[in-house]
Amino acid sequence: MQKKGNKYGTHRVIEPKGVLPQPANKLDNNMDEIYDNEILIDVQTLNVDSASFTQIEQQAGGDKAKIAEIMLSIVEKQGKHRNPVTGSGGMLLGTVEKIGDALKDKIDLKEGDKIATLVSLSLTPLRIDKIKEIRSDIDQVDIDGKAILFESGIYAKIPDDMPETLALSALDVAGAPAQTAKLVKPGDTVLIIGAGGKSGMLCCYEAKKRAGVTGKVIGLCHSQKSTERLKSLNFCDYVFSADATQPVSVLEEIERITNGQLCDITINNVNITDTEMTSILCTKNTGIVYFFSMATSFTKAALGAEGVGSDVTMIVGNGYTKGHAEITLQELRESEELRKIFTELYANK
Repeated sequence: MQKKGNKYGTHRVIEPKGVLPQPANKLDNNMDEIYDNEILIDVQTLNVDSASFTQIEQQAGGDKAKIAEIMLSIVEKQGKHRNPVTGSGGMLLGTVEKIGDALKDKIDLKEGDKIATLVSLSLTPLRIDKIKEIRSDIDQVDIDGKAILFESGIYAKIPDDMPETLALSALDVAGAPAQTAKLVKPGDTVLIIGAGGKSGMLCCYEAKKRAGVTGKVIGLCHSQKSTERLKSLNFCDYVFSADATQPVSVLEEIERITNGQLCDITINNVNITDTEMTSILCTKNTGIVYFFSMATSFTKAALGAEGVGSDVTMIVGNGYTKGHAEITLQELRESEELRKIFTELYANK
């Protein structure tokens, strides 16, 4: 008979006792037996959080063997993949191997289903037996291994109408475009920082769809390549490249584009530090800044806004909002151009 587990997975916490799995220092990643409310997953691919992978790659000096060594060390020490520097994880793609007895009649899954987990690797018990391939350009790592999804964990079945690698790349950042869909209203002026990246392109599409013909979408990209790519999609009214860590120069460009009116909503998707003040300064006092970036320092954001007398509403980037998987996958179905670029960048690797 299977042991009874806690809904939120506290039964897997080794230390410190009493905390939830995400802040825990170590989880039990023994996969020989599962609890009655767990799903055992045979893992195929880890889609590492962009901020986390960027940090690991920099630490490893770009060497793939060193990247593998760092990742294995993290999981060996913690029983999960939570980057000790960024605190973030990612998500995974795998096949349902076993479903706990208490869950079998409660969920729409069966053994053999291919799923993407929509909860962070920073709270997911994980065992890596072998790292098979590292695709640094898209933050994905193919492994042999196992993982546990708790009763409270959310997931998406991989759809039949698109390649699993394409679905995985979009589901990894599903929270950002879905939150954009909730926040943006007709007529809004919206700034997307990191607009040429994976979550950025999805957010630009959703922002334009929601702001409509009376709204304005501005895309800030880092490289010339991503700037040209975003321009070709025609989702934005204005696209420019700039260093998002330089708030004053970016503000001057936003003031020029908006005739000094600034932005109603700013969505920050970048994977680097020190972009908080750019987001805040470019947003109206009555506006909203949504920090999807896991590289955000909320201390810098809070004290920085206070320091410049800004009354913006700041929202912590929650990777989950109701219907986020469906909204994001639907974007790839609606936009042929978006699907084409995502397929080229993420699904043909």
